Amino acid sequence: MEHSIVSTKNAPGAIGPYSQGVRVSGGFVFTAGQIGLVPATGEIVGGDIESQTRQVVENLKAILEAAGSGILHVVKTTVYLKDMGDFAAMNAVYATYFKNAAPARTTVEVSRLPRDARVEIEAIAVVAG
Repeated sequence: MEHSIVSTKNAPGAIGPYSQGVRVSGGFVFTAGQIGLVPATGEIVGGDIESQTRQVVENLKAILEAAGSGILHVVKTTVYLKDMGDFAAMNAVYATYFKNAAPARTTVEVSRLPRDARVEIEAIAVVAG
C-alpha cells in the first residue's frame, strides 16, 4: 500500500520526527495528534479547554484539507485529556464541528501532554471522493 506525507503551513509543523498526516492509497488520511498550537506563532492558544479544543480541531481541518479530505469525512478520533473534568467543556466545542454525523471516538485521560496542553486529538478520515 502506497502512502504520501501530508504537510501544510496552515497547521503547526511537526515538533519531532513525525508527519502532520499520512494519506494512504486505500483512501484514508491519518493525522498526528494535534494540540492547540497556533500555526503562525507556535504558541498554545489560551489556557482554557474551550479555546484549545477549537484550535486543535482547526489544525486537524487544515491537515485534512491539505490531504484532499475534510472534517466532514472524519470516521474516527482519539481525544486525550489532561483532566477528565474537562470532558463536558471539550465535548461542547467538539460537537460544534461534528454536528450531523459524529465519528467514532475514544476519549482517555492522560497524565501529561506535549507543551502541557490540556487536550490532544488525532483523526482518521476518508479522502473526499
